[in-house]
Amino acid sequence: MTLQAIDGGMNKHKTFPIREPGTIHLNNTREELYEMALSRGEGKKAANGAFSVTTGQHTGRSAKDKYVVRDATTEDTIWWDNSAAMTREQFELLRDDFLAHANGRELFVQDLYGGADPAHRLQSRIYCEFAWHALFIQHLMIEPSQADREDYDVEFTIIDLPSFKADPSRHGTRSETVIALDLANKLVLIGGTEYAGEMKKSVFSYLNYVLPEKNIMPMHCSVNEDDDGRSAVFFGLSGTGKTTLSADPKRRLVGDDEHGWAENGIFNFEGGCYAKAIKLSAEAEPEIYAAINRDHAVMENVILDENGVPDFDDGSLTENTRGAYPLDFIQGASESGLTGQPLNIVMLTADAFGVLPPIAKLTPAQAMYHFLSGYTAKVAGTEKGVVEPTATFSTCFGAPFMPRHPSVYGNLLRELIAKHNVDCWLVNTGWTGGKYGVGSRMPIKATRLLLDAALGGSLNAVPMRIDPIFGFEVPLAVEGLEDQSILTPRNTWTDKDAYDEGAAKLVEIFVENFKKFEEHVAADVKAAAPQIRHAAE
Repeated sequence: MTLQAIDGGMNKHKTFPIREPGTIHLNNTREELYEMALSRGEGKKAANGAFSVTTGQHTGRSAKDKYVVRDATTEDTIWWDNSAAMTREQFELLRDDFLAHANGRELFVQDLYGGADPAHRLQSRIYCEFAWHALFIQHLMIEPSQADREDYDVEFTIIDLPSFKADPSRHGTRSETVIALDLANKLVLIGGTEYAGEMKKSVFSYLNYVLPEKNIMPMHCSVNEDDDGRSAVFFGLSGTGKTTLSADPKRRLVGDDEHGWAENGIFNFEGGCYAKAIKLSAEAEPEIYAAINRDHAVMENVILDENGVPDFDDGSLTENTRGAYPLDFIQGASESGLTGQPLNIVMLTADAFGVLPPIAKLTPAQAMYHFLSGYTAKVAGTEKGVVEPTATFSTCFGAPFMPRHPSVYGNLLRELIAKHNVDCWLVNTGWTGGKYGVGSRMPIKATRLLLDAALGGSLNAVPMRIDPIFGFEVPLAVEGLEDQSILTPRNTWTDKDAYDEGAAKLVEIFVENFKKFEEHVAADVKAAAPQIRHAAE
């Protein structure tokens, strides 16, 4: 028997022969999934009404256990330096073993869109072993209308069975955990992990593969817009403030993590948010706090006290505590997930070396350079043995989810920036007055003021200087900024020689990291590399 037979033939895509299926729950509501997850003992109802669950040994993505089938479809299109390969034969054994493992099991199935733009959305079907996984992915993706479901043609399928254990000797995996993408047949198999984020990132990885062929730029970013529909894109790695700064009460949130940039503007890939919950507070992040603290939200690995009250400051299970909720839980968020062409792109970094200015304007070539670099810095003490700031580079601000070579995305971004005359900004939310441990964190009030000036257009009218190291434009003075000295980082350091040493070190790190991209970019992008051009100002 197949699911097609059970659900009345809605699935026009190839079916998966679960020969002896158990109960199939198809397209249940969030209320139904919430109650089923509770009745099955998959987690607890927290005092705030959210469904609270722990995810076992995997409290984050298992990047080293992710594979792409290497075949005629992918041989010349995948960035294999960034993707582990699985043979066609290994995948087919894995697929058959997955299907056998599914026999007799109760499954929760959701038909959901990846992408808010009707012209480019991905019609997906997700099979889940857990009711809470189905609730999670329903929050994170987009529910079709009932009318759309009557003519729903599945293009892409995920089978998520946490109880399945891969066999390295049989399936060619590294461990019992596996996330395997068959791009030719549009199928993803997830086993050996309860971490729900693997599902949403599998959709993102697939869209990152197929959309560039349509000249659509997939982006790991947040997007918001003003009252006139003028949008801004926020790139940034974890800890740089991407979610916090894009959740601006003065602007409408379009989405907080994954978007496409197409001919008609920007569209959200998702229908919800997956926010970090560690140290979450109503004072610092009121919109996110309110969205997580309500019925039907999902909390992952958040510690509850004896009364079921969440302790968002407790990272004893993991610092990667999370909350998942639909976008309609954010007051004033975009209902359509669509917005026009962006006026501004913001690349966020938390520079723990204390070298970068709080904001700088980038040329298109500089924007491509910094996009391909994807720089931020870890602070001392975040990992055992780390006593100095450590540079972190994740190309395109999302390397784990980029199946094609970074130059594909970088060149596409540069073309779109030029075509739509987009202003690009580099914003440092890291340190000023010294490196981490010496200086202080960039004041959030100053960051918000500078961002408001950039997005509102007034920053384009202020006098600029050319930074002697990075070559980008930096404002000389900005109205309303309490401490104008932060605009020139060297001036904020007591020890100017220490600044020069830190700047030289950061330049060296940037240049070394970019060597792998040099043969793939134009001369002006290579020329955008930082260098000690003359004595620092």
